[in-house]
Amino acid sequence: MGKKILITGGTGTVGKKLSALLTQKGHEIVLLSRNPKQNALYKTFKWDVKNQEIDPACIVDVETIIHLAGANIADQRWTKQRKETIIKSRTDSITLIYKLLKKNKHCVKTVVSASATGYYGDRGNELMFEESGPAHDFLGKCCILWEQAVDEGINLGLRVVKFRTGVVLDKESGALQKIAQPVKYGFGAPLGSGHQWISWIHLNDVTAMYAFGVDNEHLQGVFNMCSPQPITNASLTKAIAKQLQKPLWLPNVPAFALKLALGEMSAVVLESTKASSRKIEEVGFKFSYPHIEKALEEIYG
Repeated sequence: MGKKILITGGTGTVGKKLSALLTQKGHEIVLLSRNPKQNALYKTFKWDVKNQEIDPACIVDVETIIHLAGANIADQRWTKQRKETIIKSRTDSITLIYKLLKKNKHCVKTVVSASATGYYGDRGNELMFEESGPAHDFLGKCCILWEQAVDEGINLGLRVVKFRTGVVLDKESGALQKIAQPVKYGFGAPLGSGHQWISWIHLNDVTAMYAFGVDNEHLQGVFNMCSPQPITNASLTKAIAKQLQKPLWLPNVPAFALKLALGEMSAVVLESTKASSRKIEEVGFKFSYPHIEKALEEIYG
């Protein structure tokens, strides 16, 4: 039987695809947005995280909350103010919802939330498991605070599932679009040493895993959301070039140049994170795109 599901961040790349998938599976989707009139596909309620305002009607009959809201980490340079925005957009948003649940009768049982493999930071060739310790950099701090805010739901008696998401591969947005753009015009090149590991995942597997988290009520805790086959930056760039039938002839983009151009945000492309998908597979999740060749073929085919 379908559930009524409230999604934060439902207008983003993942949110749109996930809303469509869950609707196909028989669930009823409602969203939270600063501009609810802009969405005609789903019933949308207004919230203002900065001013801690939310329409209490958004939780009526809702059984599951999927928390995807958060400012894009790669949109702007990481100034002190931007870092604060990145963190608060993730933590203050779920805190606002929990405040609403505490004040009102509700039937919410489950919170499924995004997190990120940025939790682990730059760990070279070491394979990261869910019990591995966090990084002591900005992304590590962001993920710690994000997950701690989400875990407050446990004190409310909720089932809490957190997915530490890797690099989501989608043709129209995110890292793949940025890497593929110069490749298309014959100017592609690996970044930095090219040896840094990327824990990637196809967008379809992202939405399937969220649906898996919603439907399997025994699931709780934290899981890595990434393909069973991590890949280096150089290998990913070569795989994209092969799929697009373009040559790679330029030398690697030096790390110092990326640091000059992007500042601290260069960590997004230079850090090496090799995360294991073993835990989610052991509870029964099956990847449709475990290998990069098949994933890129579907994306560009």
